[in-house]
Amino acid sequence: MKWLTITMLFLAVLQLPVARHPTLLSIVVCVSGLLIAAQAVRSGKYPWAVGFFAIAVLFNPVVSIARSARDVLWLNGIGLAAFLTAAIALKAGPVRTVLSITSHLPRRESL
Repeated sequence: MKWLTITMLFLAVLQLPVARHPTLLSIVVCVSGLLIAAQAVRSGKYPWAVGFFAIAVLFNPVVSIARSARDVLWLNGIGLAAFLTAAIALKAGPVRTVLSITSHLPRRESL
């Protein structure tokens, strides 16, 4: 989801075809911002969570904030920088599995 958002924001900064669909861009950025904020909360990085929650509010498609074309370009650039930084800094950890009772690995603890 991060890379889809980065791609869309990059195209919007360059004012390519995605800029003609601001509602679609707002939906993708808002949802992705909320997902990254949730990931940041789970990993204990609360400043990141606050920042991406603010991005989700700014790109909210339901209650949009009136902005000039210059402000939209700046917000798209700031959003692009934030999502690129998050893609590097907030890596998802490996999914841990539960050991099965039938596992071939020796156990060290009794049930």
